[in-house]
Amino acid sequence: MFLHLGENIVIPVKDIIGIFDIESTMYSADTSQFLRMAEEDGFVERITNDKAKSFVLAEVDKKSKIFLSPISSSTLQKRTETFYYDA
Repeated sequence: MFLHLGENIVIPVKDIIGIFDIESTMYSADTSQFLRMAEEDGFVERITNDKAKSFVLAEVDKKSKIFLSPISSSTLQKRTETFYYDA
């Protein structure tokens, strides 16, 4: 199964490590620093120019990747739960 992150970006659910709310994580200095460093190192993919509401940490081709999504973390989480409940 795949999860639609926004625009034309989909990733396999099995590759997802975590889905995080960007607003609540910005209160953590460690998380802010992690995201800043990941962006500098080229591990962050901005899906759209709209304000990011969540970020998804995934393993793509055996490399960590962070997707900044305009879709809320709760909506993305509900979409992944649908896969498990319908099976």
